[in-house]
Amino acid sequence: MSKAPKPSVHTMSRMVSARPVHPFLQEMLTQIGKAVNGKNDVIYKLLLAMIAGGHILLEDMPGVGKTTLALAISRTLALSCKRIQFTPDVLPTDVVGFNMYHKEQDRFVFKEGAAFCNLLLADEINRTSSKTQSALLELMEEGAVTIDGKTHPLPSPHIVIATQNPISCVGTQKLPESQLDRFLVRLSLGYPGTEHEVALLKARQSGNPLDTVQCIADAATLLHVRREVEKIYVSETLYEYIVALTNATRSHSAIRLGISPRGSLALMQMAKASAFAQGRDYLLPDDVAFVCPDVFCHRLLLHGSTSDNAAQTRQIVDEILSSTPLPWTD
Repeated sequence: MSKAPKPSVHTMSRMVSARPVHPFLQEMLTQIGKAVNGKNDVIYKLLLAMIAGGHILLEDMPGVGKTTLALAISRTLALSCKRIQFTPDVLPTDVVGFNMYHKEQDRFVFKEGAAFCNLLLADEINRTSSKTQSALLELMEEGAVTIDGKTHPLPSPHIVIATQNPISCVGTQKLPESQLDRFLVRLSLGYPGTEHEVALLKARQSGNPLDTVQCIADAATLLHVRREVEKIYVSETLYEYIVALTNATRSHSAIRLGISPRGSLALMQMAKASAFAQGRDYLLPDDVAFVCPDVFCHRLLLHGSTSDNAAQTRQIVDEILSSTPLPWTD
């Protein structure tokens, strides 16, 4: 991408278009939209998280298209994809793998778990045991698993799209804060609108829409795009702006647990991905504000809250964005 001029102080609107101009993301949206209709805004942010190198948490009721979405993404990029349904009896070895004695070879042979793929759909993770969740946590953070003292690297790229049911559903439990912090963003597909659900019913009469999704790139392309995102220019004042936002969460009277340094890094990663999607090689305050709620909300704990209150948390993050002065860019 050619070097663009640094932004001036006059480019300070709060609005960032959710319509990407980068051809790679535009074609991704077109192909995925063949299988998942009417959710371009959510898919757009999910793709930002992918090119930022992070993992995604989807909080949704069953049956809204999460598995279809993951399969559509894997087909557009020719990624190996596996799905594991998390239930209370799922073991860590189901996720990471195990060593099994091979009698003919007189040695132990490593059997890969479900995590050994490019794209892992971890369905309903808040229904399984804490021990199994810890196994998932390690591979998300390290990009590898360790079995009997030997480390096995995971394929690259490695992306986890995890889903959780709302806490009100039977058999669910709250994810620990340390695990939530590992997810770059939390998103929600939600129920489709009437028009899109009617279109879904009609499309299913003539086959599976997934069969129309075409491969437009491969894993190497995704890794190349990630390297380009890493090169996005960040001015000194924007580093300070990101830290100012995170510090505001740590001193807010309604917040019991604010954003960690990992959350600051996540905000910068997502903001750089937003800049790349807009065809720029430099960061604007708009990019930070655009992705901030999706990065912050699942990381915050409020005083006196016994359950996740998404609406109240989003309102507080919006207040922090409004009250934090916009920086000057250099």
